[in-house]
Amino acid sequence: MAKHASTSEQQSVRVLKVGERVRHILSELLARGEAHDETLRATHISVTEVRMSPDLRNAKAYVKPLLGRDEAEVLKALRTNTAFFQKEVAKRLGLKFAPRLSFQPDESFDEAERIESLLNDPKVIRDLDDA
Repeated sequence: MAKHASTSEQQSVRVLKVGERVRHILSELLARGEAHDETLRATHISVTEVRMSPDLRNAKAYVKPLLGRDEAEVLKALRTNTAFFQKEVAKRLGLKFAPRLSFQPDESFDEAERIESLLNDPKVIRDLDDA
């Protein structure tokens, strides 16, 4: 039987689906405290997004500790335990190749806060009222 060539749209949907599955797996591992690290067990960590490379071999996981506390310490603990997370993701994902994980701080909340403060600036409010 002939193998059908997938379109770039189908490939990108697959990349998004796999990224979302990896996000769920990492969130579950962290919520259950399955990593053997006291820092990770003591902190509530949100995995906000996982971006997969097109070949599904690399995954960037964007994380944010609850209330943004001890972010550097949490990132260090996650990076130290990357092998554990990769092994667990590989086992639960069932892909031919396990994605190589890298943990990054999620700065989208900081950016949203910066934009909010700009919009609340009196000069901006004045300009918007004039329009």
